[in-house]
Order: sequence, then C-alpha cells, then structure tokens
Amino acid sequence: MKIGIGGISRAGKTQLANFIKDLFSDLKVVILSQDDFVFEHDKLPVINDEIDWESPASIDFKKFREAISKDTKKYDIVIAEGLLIFYKSDICMEFDKKIFVHINKAVFRERKLTDTRWGSFPDWYVDHIWNSYMKFGRVEKGRDDFLYLDGARDFDREKIVEFLSIER
Repeated sequence: MKIGIGGISRAGKTQLANFIKDLFSDLKVVILSQDDFVFEHDKLPVINDEIDWESPASIDFKKFREAISKDTKKYDIVIAEGLLIFYKSDICMEFDKKIFVHINKAVFRERKLTDTRWGSFPDWYVDHIWNSYMKFGRVEKGRDDFLYLDGARDFDREKIVEFLSIER
C-alpha cells in the first residue's frame, strides 16, 4: 500500500506518518519525507535572498517518484509525506490512500514561529510559506478520495483505521 500525506509545515504530517507506521508494526513500513528530495543548494530557487524551500521548483519530483516506486518493491507499506506531495498529478495518482492534514493560518503561524529547528524565520517568510501552501499544496475539502484531518486536534485513530481499511 502507498499512502500520501499532505499539508502545510507543522500541520502534523510526520506525526501522522509515524502513527500509521506504528499501526502496521508487524509489516515492513518506510516513511519518505519530500524534504529529503530537494535539489542541491545551487539549484534551489531564491526569494529575497532566502532559499525558497516552499516552491515546487525546489523538489526533485523525478527522484521522489523513483524512490516511491523502488520502495514499493522492498516494503509492504510506503508512506510519503510533504507540503507538495499532491502537487504533481502523476505522483498523486500513485497513492492508494491520500490523507490531507489541515491547520488554519493562525495555528500555522504560532507553530512555525516557535519552530527553531532551522533557526528563526522572518515574518515575511512565514507568510510566504502560507502563500505557497495555498497556491501549490492545499487540497480542497470535498474530494472523496482523500481523508481530511484537522491537525489542530488529536488524530482520530478509528477514522484513520477505517479509512486505511485495516483491522488493528
């Protein structure tokens, strides 16, 4: 099974991926982060002298798709997560199950401004991340092939288990 998890930075994608991995502890599961498939520094787009990590031009989608395909042969379950996970339709169609984790702008700003893993971000860049998400990463509610989760709340285990059609 191939599972795609999308949503803005700090929405809970990685937490959800690990939660799902734990549900399948008896199987071989791998988690692929789209962040691991960015181009080399010299090939990354720049905005206001900052690297634009939020642009589709920063992701090596070919390499990412190849990794998903390769890992499908080695693992029972491949979980791929990222802001732009559903941006390319050919990659989106690869997933057997698609999950979108949403948080509102206020929750995003609060979480992002306290996230110091890569240093601090200027306010304008935090707004840029949100705008890129709205333009390239957001999946509108209402698509019946997606499970939509609120990343501001605890994940509903039963809802996730039911969506993934598993007995755990």
